[in-house]
Amino acid sequence: MAEFPAKVSTHTSTPEVSGIRGCCPRPDLSLLWSIPGIFLMVEIVFGFLVWALIASTNHYWVPAYGWVLFVSIFCWLVTIILFLIILLQLPRRIPVVPWPLTMFIYHVVATLLYITAFITCAASVSVNAFGAYNYNRRAAASFFACVVMIAYGVSTFFSFSEWRGSRSAASDNA
Repeated sequence: MAEFPAKVSTHTSTPEVSGIRGCCPRPDLSLLWSIPGIFLMVEIVFGFLVWALIASTNHYWVPAYGWVLFVSIFCWLVTIILFLIILLQLPRRIPVVPWPLTMFIYHVVATLLYITAFITCAASVSVNAFGAYNYNRRAAASFFACVVMIAYGVSTFFSFSEWRGSRSAASDNA
């Protein structure tokens, strides 16, 4: 039987505070000042205005506004969720999902949906439809739908650039 060494290292390790702190996501505040982050916030704020303005009118008399409400509320909710995911740096914790490609596909789909919603909303605005109250809100909703459509288009460009950049970086490493 082997002799027990005279000196035995009894050094034990304890979990570091950073390990405990690492379980909770920390917000990436630099997102708030980046260009893609600013466009995400524009999409959230003006997307809210689109559906709030349409919902505050007698929209149920014009079936086309149902589509505008669906697109604006759906895109608004998904954009808020994606904004929180990016803000909390969850893509680093979930590397299985191809986040640049996911964001690019979402922005393309949202842009196409908002193009149809903007055209539908703008075409359905009528001066004679239930007074100036509804006309002003629907016209404002059309304007903000155009702003959101442009913001999604710009976000599509930035998402495409990030996706192409991540693809070329991955191919360089191979």
